[in-house]
Amino acid sequence: MGTRKLGRPTAHRMSMLYGMAAYLIENGKIETTLTRAKEVSSITEKLITLGKKGGLANFRKALAVIPEDTAKKLFNVVAPNYADVNGGYTAVYKLGPRRGDGAEMALIILTAPAVEIAAETTEEAAKDEKTAE
Repeated sequence: MGTRKLGRPTAHRMSMLYGMAAYLIENGKIETTLTRAKEVSSITEKLITLGKKGGLANFRKALAVIPEDTAKKLFNVVAPNYADVNGGYTAVYKLGPRRGDGAEMALIILTAPAVEIAAETTEEAAKDEKTAE
């Protein structure tokens, strides 16, 4: 058994999925089709596991598939929040069919620890801006 082909050549498919995984790490959630969400979930879980392990070799493995700023966020912000969690870093919620073509839509999010940290980071940034004024 392999991965889903999603109607694209291998290079295009992998580029799309790694791009979506990077976007998920940066923003915390994505709305996409159900099959893409399931594939992105798998890739993101593996990237977060690399981040939890840490180290230069794992950082370089992450850099091979996601941009540097996203990899830094993964290793410094997102992965440490899952230090005590073994898997289940993402959740996929079904949203129903898309209006145009009826494709099953889904919302993929990073689970609670990362969402709480992202909110705290945003609050700290807001406080820093107020003190700068």
